[in-house]
Amino acid sequence: MAAQDPGGISPLQQMVASGAGAVVTSLFMTPLDVVKVRLQSQRRPSVACGKCLLYCNGVLEPLYLCPNSARCTTWFQDPTRFTGTMDAFVKIVRHEGTRTLWSGLPATLVMTVPATAIYFTAYDQLKTLLCGRALTSDLYAPMVAGTLARLGTVTVVSPLELVRTKLQAQHVSYRELGISVQTAVAQGGWRSLWLGWGPTALRDVPFSALYWFNYELMKNWLSGPRPKDQTSVGISFVAGGISGTVAAILTLPFDVVKTQRQVALGAMEAMRVRPPHVDSTWLLLRRILAESGTKGLFAGFLPRIIKAAPSCAIMISTYEFGKSFFQKLNQEQLTTGPSKGARG
Repeated sequence: MAAQDPGGISPLQQMVASGAGAVVTSLFMTPLDVVKVRLQSQRRPSVACGKCLLYCNGVLEPLYLCPNSARCTTWFQDPTRFTGTMDAFVKIVRHEGTRTLWSGLPATLVMTVPATAIYFTAYDQLKTLLCGRALTSDLYAPMVAGTLARLGTVTVVSPLELVRTKLQAQHVSYRELGISVQTAVAQGGWRSLWLGWGPTALRDVPFSALYWFNYELMKNWLSGPRPKDQTSVGISFVAGGISGTVAAILTLPFDVVKTQRQVALGAMEAMRVRPPHVDSTWLLLRRILAESGTKGLFAGFLPRIIKAAPSCAIMISTYEFGKSFFQKLNQEQLTTGPSKGARG
């Protein structure tokens, strides 16, 4: 990590500021994330005569396990289907309780706080390095730094992302979740914990590149002649919200693929079989397009956009506020330090 500059902030202070932003953002945005996962993980039912549909992890899969058996009725009794964002909110609260909207919050915090702290700190350090050594232009430094920082973070937290998605898509206890993860490892090896890494990287890395590129441009435009290190919280909030919305729209199809690939693991566990192979991201995109059309590629559009704008705005403005707080604190310590030493 780079050393602290006079009047600047240390990497540790950057991690504290970004970690605090992650906690605030998670508390506000988890319900929208739960709704998004539910909408993306459900598919149109394909009911065949005399065949059983297994309802698992919010996915209606045509698993022909017990045709013409009374046991089928316990699996398929008009499972809840969501027609839209508000419909999902109402039905989840009505049938499962308000607390379900925050299902997976502990896993979200465990994953989000350290991941965000690493990600934002790595981004700032990489951007400073790229600009300071003239490795790239100031215009493209945010894009390169965001890409590298996100790629490393995705690799580290992918198993926790899988756990969180399963908690949200299927209302299970933590004991059941532990058994589910152990079963997945036993059947598919440790690599199964990185199921969905490809589409997650395809979603998050371009998102990060687009987000930081647009954010820095928008922030500089809104700030005008004001120095870059004196950006107001309001400007950061607006710039972050707009940049997050644009990036979320462009990367939504990969988010749909990531969610469906991860929740499909639950269906395989129900059959107690190991999947013969994992379809590529592009094959899954084509299959979703064939089954549900363009609308299927943008399932969960509204909750993702509703979530992206405020979550990015809250996160970046909280982070900038935290950095500003530590900058002022460090400047005060530099100012009062020598005088205190002289009095001593």
